Amino acid sequence: MTRNELNNQRLAAEANEKHLRFLTRRHFLKESAMGFGALALGSLITGCKSGLPNANAQTLFDPAHPLAPKLPMFPGKARSVIYLHMAGAPSQLELFDYKPDLMKLDGQLCPESLLEGKKFAFIRGVPKMLGPQATFKQHGESGAWVSDRMPHLSSIVDELSFLKGCTTDQFNHAPAQFLVHTGSPRLGRPSIGAWATYGLGTENQDLPGFVVLTSGGKFPDAGKSVWGSGFLPSVYQGVQCRNEGDPVLFIQDPQGMDRDLRKASIDAINQVNQEEYREFKDPEILSRISQYEMAYKMQISVPGVMDINDEPKYIHDMYGTQPGKASLANNLLLARKLVEKGVRFVQIFDWGWDSHGTDASLAIDVGFINKCRQADKPVTALILDLKQRGLLDDTLVVWGGEFGRTPMQENREGKQNPFKGRDHHTEAFTIWMAGGGIKKGFSYGETDEIGYSTISGKVTPFDVQATILNQLGFDHEKFTYDFQGRPFRLTDVSGRPITEIIA
Repeated sequence: MTRNELNNQRLAAEANEKHLRFLTRRHFLKESAMGFGALALGSLITGCKSGLPNANAQTLFDPAHPLAPKLPMFPGKARSVIYLHMAGAPSQLELFDYKPDLMKLDGQLCPESLLEGKKFAFIRGVPKMLGPQATFKQHGESGAWVSDRMPHLSSIVDELSFLKGCTTDQFNHAPAQFLVHTGSPRLGRPSIGAWATYGLGTENQDLPGFVVLTSGGKFPDAGKSVWGSGFLPSVYQGVQCRNEGDPVLFIQDPQGMDRDLRKASIDAINQVNQEEYREFKDPEILSRISQYEMAYKMQISVPGVMDINDEPKYIHDMYGTQPGKASLANNLLLARKLVEKGVRFVQIFDWGWDSHGTDASLAIDVGFINKCRQADKPVTALILDLKQRGLLDDTLVVWGGEFGRTPMQENREGKQNPFKGRDHHTEAFTIWMAGGGIKKGFSYGETDEIGYSTISGKVTPFDVQATILNQLGFDHEKFTYDFQGRPFRLTDVSGRPITEIIA
């Protein structure tokens, strides 16, 4: 055998080895025409992972059009969701849960019965009780108790449903935020916004189905994973937009590259991606293609939607917005604009609601008051603005934190903190909802005379999640996604829709 023949034989062997290295289980199944054809048939028969009718399964799992609008399991009363998360956990005892008996205990040592067998994030030893640091009145025809910290919100209580018996089993910020938004206190699960977009797609193909807006100067303790897609295809993760500067980084054309050239570049990249998908059949490749195409569409659509300068003066006065400034008020106005344009889920995180009393910014009687001033007017404006535009009926608005605050004052390391503050509390906090088929002017749940424990109407984060999915048209027990050999759902193995607040 000549040297050339030996060299050709070696090259052929290397090429064959390379080919074998790229063979996957999918290739094997694809090439095994007879015996494994039944596997494909079986997947068609039982492949409706979401629990939806088979007629809808094809659109739900069409990887080529992951954000196409889809029908829910049943007609939902909400078309979209705006979830307002006050990161750090606002004190229900200074806002909505009026406890005059707690004032009678102000300054007294905490009874042992409230401490024995309990876990707190920072309280050590025996703290002192702390009475309400706000004045309460009843408002509206519903007679809802709201403190003077929220004077504007007090005027619209007849649009709201209060859940006063909320509980959780997590007393640290990050795990509690993960639990509220993903159904698990640990990393790896899809957020509720990702689930909603996975199930329903989006009505505007030029905008993301799930948009995230942040304010307060910091991200929530759980980080960006709290709006991630987990094990769902990555196309369903939240897209963070900014309310200062460009709404999305790199949205402008680079110097020397016009729009046509950029489109040609994306087409070339996606042609390579299509070839890779034909070879490996990995759905994440199609997600990547969709994200490239969405990025190009967003260049045209996002700047207009995210620009609040064109809003009339009375709207700016209503919200208290300042164009060009990063603020909760600006984000709330942007949320209205986004759902008006067909975005499915808008998640707003406002950082700074932690009220330990370790310094003035974290004091119930200083920093907390400032946060209330920043939130009260624009949150109220959002509800009124949605209502005046006919959007509140099919937009579900949710407001709340990750847990509550204790009726006793925090005494970190056994010493009373320098400012008035409350520790994290798992046994009682308040969330409210409005619009999207929720009862108006209603309150569900009750805590004991000092606001320590829920005594009726107890609900968990899973119940809140089940209620949100129900309003969007999904049975939370059947709305699942197969992962690692079993069907997963947002609410894990718990939860029920809170029918008491559903209209």
